[in-house]
Amino acid sequence: MTRALVTGGSNGIGLAIVRALLDAGHDVVSLDRAPAAFSHPALHAITVDLADEIATAAAARQALAAGPITTLVHNAGAVRPALLADALPSDLAELSRLHLAAALVLAQAVLPGMRAARFGRIVLIASRAALGLATRSAYAATKAGLMALARTWALELGPDGITANAVAPGPIETAMFHEILPQGDPRIAALARSVPVRRLGRPEDVARAVMFLADAQSGFVTGQTLFVCGGTSVGSLPL
Repeated sequence: MTRALVTGGSNGIGLAIVRALLDAGHDVVSLDRAPAAFSHPALHAITVDLADEIATAAAARQALAAGPITTLVHNAGAVRPALLADALPSDLAELSRLHLAAALVLAQAVLPGMRAARFGRIVLIASRAALGLATRSAYAATKAGLMALARTWALELGPDGITANAVAPGPIETAMFHEILPQGDPRIAALARSVPVRRLGRPEDVARAVMFLADAQSGFVTGQTLFVCGGTSVGSLPL
């Protein structure tokens, strides 16, 4: 049984990814500040604040105690919306730790096992917002950084049989989404109408993209960003 590690696996997109990996027969370790949303014989949850580098490294060692991990999906994230005039350097620093430093720490932790297996799949969850979105200075900058990490790691790790890619979701209905636009807000319907496919995304839409990139048969796809956005990456959003 192959082992996978998913960050932010207790809800939203991460939960959908965890379920998809379990359904595919993987042993899954979920790292999240929140407890696991359900129990499964092949699911192992570790509670950790991934913005804490030392705690993240300790959680990685705990996850690896049961054996090598050959699939890493870094999904955990936060938004911290603010217009430029109100944006805080502290938010940029925190999201850099959560989005970028955690990815680096976890990739370094699983890398020896991947190299020994001559196989690995790294999938980083970025965002369509990396192309530009008002109020997203810290979020967009750090999510764009994940795309750059995937491209860089693809070049470094390809000879070892390891691929590195990013998935960039557009507007996906999750609890995080509704922290920005509460349920019942009329802007939600307007946003859905603005999406070329005329709907908002679901966590399962993103999970399917992750499973494609994590598949053993996808070894010729690396360094790429797959936009799962209903077409919004080729147009503009009103919100």
